[in-house]
Amino acid sequence: MVLGLLLARGGVRVTVLEKHSDFLRDFRGDTVHASTLTLLDELGLGERFAAMPHRDVERMTVRLDAGEAAVADFRRLPGAHRHIAFAPQWDLLDLLATAAAEESTFTLINDAEVIDVLREHGTVVGVRYRDRATGAERDLRAALTVACDGRSSAVRAAAGLAPRRFGVPMDVLWFRLPRERTDPDGVFGRLSAGRFAITIDRGDYWQCASVIPKGTDAALRAAGIDGFRRDIAALLPWTADRLAPLTSLDDVKLLEVELNRLRRWYVDGLLLIGDAAHAMSPVGGVGINLAVADAVAAARIVGPALRSDGGVPLRLLRRVQLRRWLPTVLIQGVQRVIHRALLAPALAAAPGPRLGAARLPAPLRLLRRFPALQGLTARMVAIGPLPEHAPAWARRPAVRSRTGR
Repeated sequence: MVLGLLLARGGVRVTVLEKHSDFLRDFRGDTVHASTLTLLDELGLGERFAAMPHRDVERMTVRLDAGEAAVADFRRLPGAHRHIAFAPQWDLLDLLATAAAEESTFTLINDAEVIDVLREHGTVVGVRYRDRATGAERDLRAALTVACDGRSSAVRAAAGLAPRRFGVPMDVLWFRLPRERTDPDGVFGRLSAGRFAITIDRGDYWQCASVIPKGTDAALRAAGIDGFRRDIAALLPWTADRLAPLTSLDDVKLLEVELNRLRRWYVDGLLLIGDAAHAMSPVGGVGINLAVADAVAAARIVGPALRSDGGVPLRLLRRVQLRRWLPTVLIQGVQRVIHRALLAPALAAAPGPRLGAARLPAPLRLLRRFPALQGLTARMVAIGPLPEHAPAWARRPAVRSRTGR
């Protein structure tokens, strides 16, 4: 949607295909980092975003059996946005779609499920999609096709591309719990031997993630909701009196974590970005913002060729990958270290108050002793190693929301 908006503002005829009839999906990634908030400002959409339901978070902390430590302090960030925001992804997508619809060259087609790519002489020239409302199949031709369809990309599979997969030690179970007015603000991690959970302040509720060993979801569900509630209460005792709303494991959604990366993000006529090119771990909540950065870089690099109604040569598609390769590899490398050094041992340990019971791990002690370092971790999470900025031809002055706020 970001790429479609940027290109449409450059006068490029662009069509976005959305598989579903709307954007309403619960427990999609909802983290909007400072880099993306800055981009929205550049696009003149900052005030519209500010009027949306969202929650600003200024710090991240983790509690081990040995005590609590701050991991990132976003108040130390440079620029106007010294926080990250949690906003329902469907609201953000609606905002972007509304802004894009103001451009005469933009089209959004819902209920459009891509089933194949179209090829001529070895070049991808568009896609075939199924109208899920009618069952009809249609072809859509394009000078450039961009796969933005996630970690299970249908376009990637149709193009015969397979990513290199990196092993991950965990999956994630998402659920909600009530939040009281007296609860603290922020994002909190709780790590103990054999157990790890994250609670995210969403204003009137906590968005909770229970990290489980990879592939153990079926066994957990077989044990039933009572066993799940006991596990959560043991790790997060303050939630014990608010677990009643979890009446069944249907209220608990599984995210099968993947970490992978394509060696080559393009072929003639086709570019892959976001999770279609590099699925990210949920560690740090960086996936959406890395995908947005991919989209901005792609618009800036291929936009001029598309604006001139010319083709997009391979060298430009290669430039997109080269531009985004280093930040992707760096962030995935950090995630792999955290998987291997922290999460895998913790999840493999027998449950009980033993992990770091006597002393916080050295990195957390360092962050506690030198608070300025919390600004560095905040910058890595909220801005990243190579933030992208909107091209001049896509920028607009601030546009107020329709509510006038």
